[in-house]
Amino acid sequence: MELTEHLFRHVSGRLIAALVRIFGVHNLALAEDVVQDAFCRALEMWKVHGVPENPSGWLMTVARNRALDIVRKQRVSRTFAPEVARQLESEWTLGATIDEAFAFSSVRDEQLRMMFSCCHPQLTEDVQVALILNILCGFGAVEIANAFLAGRSAIAKRIARGKHVLAQSRGLFDLADADFAARLSSVRRALYLLFSEGYHSASAEAAVRDDLCAEAIRLVMLLLEFPDAANPETEALAALFHLQSARLASRLDAGGDLNLLVEQDRSRWDASTISKGVVLLERASRGNAVSVYHIEAAIAAAHATAPDVERTDWQQIVTLYDRLMTIAPSPIVALNRAIAIAQRDGPDRGFDALHALAGNERLKQYPFYAAALASVELRRGHAAAAQRHFATAAALARNAVERRFLERRQRECLTAIR
Repeated sequence: MELTEHLFRHVSGRLIAALVRIFGVHNLALAEDVVQDAFCRALEMWKVHGVPENPSGWLMTVARNRALDIVRKQRVSRTFAPEVARQLESEWTLGATIDEAFAFSSVRDEQLRMMFSCCHPQLTEDVQVALILNILCGFGAVEIANAFLAGRSAIAKRIARGKHVLAQSRGLFDLADADFAARLSSVRRALYLLFSEGYHSASAEAAVRDDLCAEAIRLVMLLLEFPDAANPETEALAALFHLQSARLASRLDAGGDLNLLVEQDRSRWDASTISKGVVLLERASRGNAVSVYHIEAAIAAAHATAPDVERTDWQQIVTLYDRLMTIAPSPIVALNRAIAIAQRDGPDRGFDALHALAGNERLKQYPFYAAALASVELRRGHAAAAQRHFATAAALARNAVERRFLERRQRECLTAIR
């Protein structure tokens, strides 16, 4: 079952991209049905005969044959993709056209076009992300709802709304379109939100979603394969994803509870992934462009390359947060800056920086603002105040993992008081 779920994540988007190239975006539902049928057949056949040596190739062949069958039976009654409609009319060109649609380079290009189509300007950001998760990553409405703390019906409506807009299009987005740059920005933002939800999950079921992070990395690396998208800002985004994901294995302990940065076993950090992130950040540094992704990646690099918390370059990190507050201020950036100040200048200065944010309504509902106050108070020797802040944070926790972590810290404070 785990193999099938993993395959569905990694193959469904490729299959849909190939099928949409044949059927047309207005027949997206038909493409999804073919993919679903292919996986149902896999479940049935593999139980009896075992998993084939190349399960992805097996699925691609099943989908390819089913597409061929559908076109032959329905080419009179149904319209298919305008770009290949004429080739589908003749048996002389039908097979070759479908084979070409399933070729590696074609599938890659169609996935890119699908990604840009999902970021249609008529769609809101939350709909864009839901579409990418659903179409390109194989996530169902229930999984997306769990990840983003939304109701299943609300997510289903977002997906339906997005697919309706796609169906009204003449075809998938043309990567040579003049609107490419604007959509590229939206694509990057959608992938950033996707990765962020995996790394700091608000899901009621998990505080870390490795699968979301993995899909964001897969898609940003796909984006980098297209020359017009492989610019410094995209490279900086890819660097950020790699540098952050390298630490995923240590963010939870053996019991599944959250680990603070100071508690993490750095030997479990993925050195190879950190190296890839550093190389990507160096590539992103060419030219004069400095984006939010550049600064966040530089902060991540400062953490990922430091041997321990004490020898982390907190001065550099505070300076980077200062710059981030200039170009993209937000309550979360301000909170992280205050935490860095506490590390650089000591708990008293950190408390002042955190206290200055007390009136922000968003932070009042964010458990890790109260947790940051608690940690600073604990370092100042004020265990009772720290206990109260941890209690507030635990009450605001968004999932069981966060709640267990914060309640444990609260109990540790009570022990210190006694």
